[in-house]
Amino acid sequence: MTYLPPPMATTRHTDAASALAQVRRIYDSGLAHLRKAMQRYVAGEDLPGKARACYPFVRVQTHTVARIQDDESTRLSYGFVAGPGRYETTLTRPDLFGDYYLEQFSLLLRNHEVELEVGTSTQPIPVHFSFAEHEHIEGSLSAQRRQLMRDAFDLPDLAAMDDCIPNGTHEPRAGEPHPLSLFTAPRVDYSLHRLRHYTGTAPQHFQNFVLFTNYQFYIDEFVRMGRAAMQDGNSAYTAFVEPGNMVTRRVGLPSEEGDEFGAEPLRLPQMPAYHLLRRDGCGITMINIGVGPANAKNITDHVAVLRPYAWIMLGHCAGLRTTQQLGDYVLAHGYVREDHVLDEELPLWVPIPALAEIQVAIQTAVADVTQVQGPELKRIMRTGTVASTDNRNWELLPDNGPQRRFSQSRAVALDMESATIAANGFRFRVPYGTLLCVSDKPLHGEIKLPGMADHFYRERVDQHLRIGIRAVELLREQGIHQLHSRKLRSFAEVAFQ
Repeated sequence: MTYLPPPMATTRHTDAASALAQVRRIYDSGLAHLRKAMQRYVAGEDLPGKARACYPFVRVQTHTVARIQDDESTRLSYGFVAGPGRYETTLTRPDLFGDYYLEQFSLLLRNHEVELEVGTSTQPIPVHFSFAEHEHIEGSLSAQRRQLMRDAFDLPDLAAMDDCIPNGTHEPRAGEPHPLSLFTAPRVDYSLHRLRHYTGTAPQHFQNFVLFTNYQFYIDEFVRMGRAAMQDGNSAYTAFVEPGNMVTRRVGLPSEEGDEFGAEPLRLPQMPAYHLLRRDGCGITMINIGVGPANAKNITDHVAVLRPYAWIMLGHCAGLRTTQQLGDYVLAHGYVREDHVLDEELPLWVPIPALAEIQVAIQTAVADVTQVQGPELKRIMRTGTVASTDNRNWELLPDNGPQRRFSQSRAVALDMESATIAANGFRFRVPYGTLLCVSDKPLHGEIKLPGMADHFYRERVDQHLRIGIRAVELLREQGIHQLHSRKLRSFAEVAFQ
């Protein structure tokens, strides 16, 4: 026997706001049901059946390939379905994704002039995903009671969380609707929980522009800049958030609900995140992903569900050309993928193209910050192919194979993360870019000695980070709707951005 919340009939909507309101009602009712059942279970009560609540869904049905043409919607590469048929997706966290859902709903209504159907799906909400941010009531359960949770509640089901839709391998079964979005609700909820675990910050703090780095030096400088911005009453940023959800509001702004829960963690999480917040969500999140392609894939797998406008890698690399100097920049326009972490999801024969909007913004930012213009810019920044490897000591291999391959590919720089971040951006339709700084030249006998390294980091980190922030400012100023490159979308694409 299943213990369910009060049923809600499927409703039809020609207004995006009313459709979103119904999504909220279904979701909030389900969460309230699960939380109340969990409280009873923790108190030792026997439930009248397996407690279950299901995610809301949104559905659209079309009977023609035609869609309404207007200036705004035809400029976008999303917001419409591929052809006649029934399209559907489950939804979660309307408190977090409300603005995003509202835009997607509005575009579907505008492009197709059909009704949106909103109802309760058959996909259960795992009880773990129903807890509020600071609720930990399950911690008081006995070991035996915890073991019996599977009988009383739906637990996370990894079979409902695969990435076959973004990978392009999803094939609907007979009678099954086509997907409307890249991610199902359980997949989104899973990643939101993973983000809290890996970054030490809550998902609602993440901003729509994300900087990744592989060195703590960059984070230290970002923290300094973030704290300084909070002392500037004219700053466009309203708050700075550090691991442990420690929130510093801009001077003159009052605290907000939830700020009191922030506390410095006993130790930093695996990939700590820091957030410069703007009211429109177009601030900057910076994450220290550490070293290696596994970390790079892991964090981008989860950040992708937040549908950021762009992410950019700022890190160090090995320069592979004799003409490069330590401290020179490399703007990646192509990638050699020897990271091996995405070979199954994204075959090596798939090209990872450079995206014009990102490339132009980064190059302009380098010129703005360094004050080096025109042909002289080539003296300090090289545009070329970046190779990423999962072998940190590639140069020690006896057969010289990696060096030969990197030479044949015309690579100008080598690191361990950039190709992974770009490839996952391509895979998840998130615009991406890479600006690296040459920190050593192992093929040419130039390695970092301790004193030299300290001087190099002090001199370059501040400038490199300011370039990354300037690139974000330029992307934001040109308009976020420019960041939807058609290069990232297939010919049978989901409607949601």
